[in-house]
Amino acid sequence: ATESCQATVLKKEEPLLLAELKPGRPHQFDWKSSCETWSVAFSPDGSWFAWSQGHCIVKLIPWPLEEQFIPKGFEAKSRSSKNETKGRGSPKEKTLDCGQIVWGLAFSPWPSPPSKKLWARHHPQVPDVSCLILATGLNDGQIKIWEVQTGLLLLNLSGHQDVVRDLSFTPSGSLILVSASRDKTLRIWDLNKHGKQIQVLSGHLQWVYCCSISPDCSMLCSAAGEKSVFLWSMRSYTLIRKLEGHQSSVVSCDFSPDSALLVTASYDTNVIMWDPYTGERLRSLHHTQLNPPMDDSDVHISSLRSVCFSPEGLYLATVADDRLLRIWALELKTPIAFAPMTNGLCCTFFPHGGVIATGTRDGHVQFWTAPRVLSSLKHLCRKALRSFLTTYQVLALPIPKKMKEFLTYRTF
Repeated sequence: ATESCQATVLKKEEPLLLAELKPGRPHQFDWKSSCETWSVAFSPDGSWFAWSQGHCIVKLIPWPLEEQFIPKGFEAKSRSSKNETKGRGSPKEKTLDCGQIVWGLAFSPWPSPPSKKLWARHHPQVPDVSCLILATGLNDGQIKIWEVQTGLLLLNLSGHQDVVRDLSFTPSGSLILVSASRDKTLRIWDLNKHGKQIQVLSGHLQWVYCCSISPDCSMLCSAAGEKSVFLWSMRSYTLIRKLEGHQSSVVSCDFSPDSALLVTASYDTNVIMWDPYTGERLRSLHHTQLNPPMDDSDVHISSLRSVCFSPEGLYLATVADDRLLRIWALELKTPIAFAPMTNGLCCTFFPHGGVIATGTRDGHVQFWTAPRVLSSLKHLCRKALRSFLTTYQVLALPIPKKMKEFLTYRTF
């Protein structure tokens, strides 16, 4: 009943496997060509999918894949951007050889007009048009910046002293890139200034696993192999606060589409939902095993690997070591759906909803059906208001207490 207040579920069922992609040729296994898929990403407009398939290779795949893999109802939105490019020739799959194991991937917002200068400076022979770019974080601390439409290497960013584990662009389109590394730092790069490094954020004592920028571009969250999570200001690049609550290493984090919520996932088997403005812990989601062992031999079998918000902000997806992909409704304390997946490492939603992509330790990527919903008018209003109002600004409004509780996600 609670869930139905927020959204109308168009079709509720267990996630179905739509497609699975596997590395084409087996490579000789050695430490230089590790086969894990540590990162997968959709471009913000939904027209491209990037897959770090292991063996130092990234595949750039036009979306949708093939007709038979896409459920009815997805074609219209996912095809629109593809149709627009037909005049210039339909996009083709590309293979990017990064020369190092690839850990992190991030697409720039689309379209991105400032990148005209970047494009023209490095490739004057190419027509002056807006371009979508992909950043790849590598094993040796380098970050390579690629132009998606052509597969050309635009920039090579140097500074990190160890693995670049995660990457995140500011959603505003300013081409500011944040990188998180095993060297225990985060670095801020401006791709409109020849990839200039503009800030180094220090303070973590362990490897930094994950970085996430709030959709309103005001905050940056970073998760390292520590029990606390760091929140930074994206305006002053200073530490706002540490969020304490997990009992083991935090490995993944994500902001809700309206920036009002932050979720963090830890090896302690819990996802915590926070108010990033106040630091308040709003809810915990515990990953219990469906078939728990008789003894304590596998106490960490439910250790989390990844958490992400759905594009409308009503669902979460999590991947854990107990071989399950879980989907959670924001208001409920138990998952609404499970899917069996082995050796899962990462997950992300298709930006128009309805599909989740997951990457595995075997170098595979899988596409699953996700709940497709019509958000309630209440939730749409909350999302619109919270996109520009902080929690403190909501609490200062001359409105009834119940409305404030709803707008600040205190009605769970």
